[in-house]
Amino acid sequence: MTVLDSPIPRFHLAMPVDDLEAARRFYGEVLGLEQGRSSDTWIDWNLHGHQFVTHLAPERRQGIHNPVDGHDVPVPHFGLILTIPAFEELAERLRNAGTEFVIEPYVRFEGQPGEQWTMFLLDPAGNALEFKAFGDDDQVFAV
Repeated sequence: MTVLDSPIPRFHLAMPVDDLEAARRFYGEVLGLEQGRSSDTWIDWNLHGHQFVTHLAPERRQGIHNPVDGHDVPVPHFGLILTIPAFEELAERLRNAGTEFVIEPYVRFEGQPGEQWTMFLLDPAGNALEFKAFGDDDQVFAV
């Protein structure tokens, strides 16, 4: 077995943030992620088994959007595909935390291939996150 054949494929993603304490509050308290190792310039997070790292980078470029289903989707963005109950629970948790959504939770591509629940928000550093859910997991890569 090679590393690429791991029974649990996981990704590593590092994103820039301009304030580590704001990242710690958002990812740790609001999203409820478990914090791993850290230093004065970065924090590891357990993103449902994936290694997500926030790196201190005070200067960043933002503002790119692409039209999708009548909304301006921020690019780049990252997130997770959740179950519908987990999606609904996270949406409620974010609302209770006073999160301002870039795109409010809604059903995208309703009645079409790839129908999904989706929501977009920004972390305190302006990184765009998308969380989504499919009623039918076979629709994740539907054409």
